[in-house]
Amino acid sequence: MNLLQKLFGIGDDPPPRAADASTRSVQKLVDALDHLPVETARYVAAFAYVLGRVAHADDDVSDAEARKMQEIVHRLAHLPDEQAALVVDIARNQTRLFGSTEDFLVTREFTKISDQSQRLELLDCLFAVSAADDAISNVEESAIRQIADELGFSHREYVAARSGWNDKRDVLKDLPGS
Repeated sequence: MNLLQKLFGIGDDPPPRAADASTRSVQKLVDALDHLPVETARYVAAFAYVLGRVAHADDDVSDAEARKMQEIVHRLAHLPDEQAALVVDIARNQTRLFGSTEDFLVTREFTKISDQSQRLELLDCLFAVSAADDAISNVEESAIRQIADELGFSHREYVAARSGWNDKRDVLKDLPGS
């Protein structure tokens, strides 16, 4: 499979997977991580996709958000910078192309293959990506809240995770005395 096929899904699709198959977006990312054990690749792929989902929430992935995503994927999977950049590019494109149909499916898959501490790590990374350009917009915050619900977090858990990012939240920057 060449780079264009991996990034944009151009050409023949890979053969269908088993019944517990990943979504199309996760599978494209897993293919880019073919040197990792399959379960690790699925985890990193789903994690990266959900990061891309938040970065793309306002219909624009800034350079700062892309760099933060790359930094997180590099750290998470111990990938070389070039490969982390490729994973982020694929995640961004898959989110842009298939987000309306795959967002919930990928998040549900991540929930199945992760534990509570890994989901908390993802939640914090979602805030980090959205704050990469020094502001968490209302639309990004709303997307994170939706993802937190899909990950099974209570409102109290979400608020606790969000509190560490209050200085970046647009909704609080406009308050008197801010």
